[in-house]
Amino acid sequence: MSDSKFTAPVAQELLHSELSERSPVPSLQEKILAIRNSLRPGQQQMADWQSGPLAISAVPGAGKSTGMAAAAAIAIARQYERSSSRRHLVVVTFTRSAAANIKAKIRKDLKKLSLPQTGFFVYTLHGLALNIANRHSDLSGLQLENVTLITPTQSHRFIRTAVEQWIVNNPDIYLRLLEGHQFDGEETERLRRQSVLRTEVLPELANTVIHEAKSSGISAQLLREWSKQTTDEYAILSVAAGLYEQYQNLMRSRDFIDYDDMILAALRVLENDSARRYEQKQVFAVFEDEAQDSSPLQTQLLEILASDGGYEGDDSSLNTDAMNPDAMNPDAMNPDAMNPDAMNPDAMNPDAMNPDAMNRVSTADSCTDAIHRVSPNSPLNLVRVGDPNQAINSTFTPADPIYFRQFCEECDRIERLATMDQAGRSTRMIIEAANFALKWINNQWLAVTNNKQQTPDNRQVPFRLQTIRPVEVGDPQPNANPAPVGRGLELYTPRDIHHTVELLSQRVIELFGEDPTQNSAAILVRENRQGRWLAEALTTVCKERKIILYDVGERDRRSHVPQEILALLQFCDRPHSPDYLKAALEALVQRQLIPTQDLNALASLPEEFLYPSPLAATQSETVQKAARLCRSLLRARLELPLYQLISFLALTLNYDQAELATADKLAERVNQQIAGNSSMGGMLAALSEIVSSERFEPVETEDSEERYTRRGQLTIITMHKAKGLDWDYVFLPFLHENLIPGRFWVPPQSQFLGDFTLSEVARAQIRATLHEESVIPDVSQAWEVAKNLKTSEEYRLLYVAMTRAKLLLWMSAAQKAPFTWSKPDNLQEQAPCPVFPALKRQFPECVVNLAR
Repeated sequence: MSDSKFTAPVAQELLHSELSERSPVPSLQEKILAIRNSLRPGQQQMADWQSGPLAISAVPGAGKSTGMAAAAAIAIARQYERSSSRRHLVVVTFTRSAAANIKAKIRKDLKKLSLPQTGFFVYTLHGLALNIANRHSDLSGLQLENVTLITPTQSHRFIRTAVEQWIVNNPDIYLRLLEGHQFDGEETERLRRQSVLRTEVLPELANTVIHEAKSSGISAQLLREWSKQTTDEYAILSVAAGLYEQYQNLMRSRDFIDYDDMILAALRVLENDSARRYEQKQVFAVFEDEAQDSSPLQTQLLEILASDGGYEGDDSSLNTDAMNPDAMNPDAMNPDAMNPDAMNPDAMNPDAMNPDAMNRVSTADSCTDAIHRVSPNSPLNLVRVGDPNQAINSTFTPADPIYFRQFCEECDRIERLATMDQAGRSTRMIIEAANFALKWINNQWLAVTNNKQQTPDNRQVPFRLQTIRPVEVGDPQPNANPAPVGRGLELYTPRDIHHTVELLSQRVIELFGEDPTQNSAAILVRENRQGRWLAEALTTVCKERKIILYDVGERDRRSHVPQEILALLQFCDRPHSPDYLKAALEALVQRQLIPTQDLNALASLPEEFLYPSPLAATQSETVQKAARLCRSLLRARLELPLYQLISFLALTLNYDQAELATADKLAERVNQQIAGNSSMGGMLAALSEIVSSERFEPVETEDSEERYTRRGQLTIITMHKAKGLDWDYVFLPFLHENLIPGRFWVPPQSQFLGDFTLSEVARAQIRATLHEESVIPDVSQAWEVAKNLKTSEEYRLLYVAMTRAKLLLWMSAAQKAPFTWSKPDNLQEQAPCPVFPALKRQFPECVVNLAR
């Protein structure tokens, strides 16, 4: 939409006049105009917002957070100007690091305006929900001191137990699943199928549907109603509803909650008229970043808060501390420490499992009610900023970019859509390559759709047609659209993955040059196994050249804290076990508390190692040091109370600040879980479950963005985790079709059910209903939809990866690569990602001739 059609901006002259009339500070208007004039056109449209809904569709590198921070500061200044109201601006973003970043920017802009650095709060979505639920615990049913927060995986015991209970309660349906398409009754095959169903198929179905249904406010009863509209032989949605119901019963009986319970608890609060008005009085507007990653209930929560409750009068009696996330006990739940990937289930109010109560919170229809309310005079004071083309979480979390697309379309209809399409991050060649990839992928998708004689559905096209434009002359960003290194884009076709490492190493050495501290670089991989292999291959070269090699995947396994604590506790419980002794010694070696030595020799005779007899051979100094440390652990086990053991072990392991905080969080969680049955066995059982079947989030005390993008460092990071970051040089190796876009395949062990997976079919059927499609797709149609969604998201992931580079984008697709990276030595011919040959044809001057 052009600036001339945009109705929200206020002309600079009017703005100057308005502020000069109202401002108690004579220079405030000039300061506001100075901030506004430092922004690009799209950012200025956001800064000119005064009320009503506004959608901002931004391209990569357009400066969303900078624009939002400036707009937030100006909105707060206008709020000061309007009245003595103590309402606040609520800013919501997706991750803790993004929240910290935008909070710092808003404070900086408020300082430029000579205003108090108050009047706003920044949350993650789950942090906001928990704040509301905790403030009205009688309505939310959420008592923080009585519940335990978990992020269950497919192997969590609640999921496993739900599966077993469902099988007991539904023997006929389970038998139908066992029979599959055909079954001759052979006992060995029956046992194999039972194992696959119990440990893989049904847990995966439960995990997927719990995520999808709960984040959309869908009850088990409603799933059953939807199942009646389907005709598949397995009644997949009915099976899913039964698993979901069993899981919810288990969670409620044990006082466990997950992250979606926070959203549901907050929405239960907002159902109450009095509580809803109270919360709306606290807020004059809501700004949301990364809106493309919201789920339906999260969207609904923000729309309720952003609605004008019709309140008029003095706000001076409002409790300003009520909105302050810092006023809460940060250790009580720590929702902001969540993994963005971790989404899940329900809460403690008895009505939480009541289908009627659940449907009151949200039904499929209510998810889009607020969107349909959007009008030029809408009471919805909501600014949503996002990029549908960077929606990369929807196939493994409940995030669904269609809702932000719909919001953009509705805002565009009433001329309240702004676009931020100028980006200064990357050199022009990288921008051209990204734009070409976007258009080429969309054209290929439309061509396939037309060949199948299907009606094109623009909602399912991988990309919104939005071209990145370089910034204009005189842009305020320093070094915007910098000059490229070389041509800015380099395309390689190595012989195999080993040749890839050689070429990549040579280019890294050239780029880092004599002074590696001047540059930042990253290798973006599709999966962590590629990263581990690359880290091993590049370690020697980086050490020789004094380049720091930072493997994010390895460091993120700092959920190593529960594993290390478990290893030491298992040894303390059974010191005579060779396996437990070796695991404890490995942890001590890893922490560099004892020298590296032959651990197998030490662990083979635990008693002789720990308490050598007078006749035993004299132990070396290194062995004695290890034995003394192990004996000190055993002594602590005898002398310390159980609840202090984890903290003691953390100190013994010389943990840093973040690791100590993580250990304290772990100790609190375990002690809460075993309260009333405190024993070493209970503690080990709780720890083992956390290690094996949960995503235990470490406490971070350092800005992760800064840690990943340091100069002088070569970072190995997944494409997903790289979103929101940028580097001077970005390397994209291993671009093969089997990974991007990948192939939707059915594991051989579960093919007896058919050429599809139950979990993906269920996800597609649920989303089709939420999208208000006329009929629920059958199994084959749902499987096709799931494949299309997966393909689209993988291409968007590649687009995100390409747009991380500033000066140079290095891409390669080796002729030979592993079929699976669990076996990297098993090389075979692999087709490149379809975009790669198209890029080579479009930019022949960027193809590197390896023969030369």
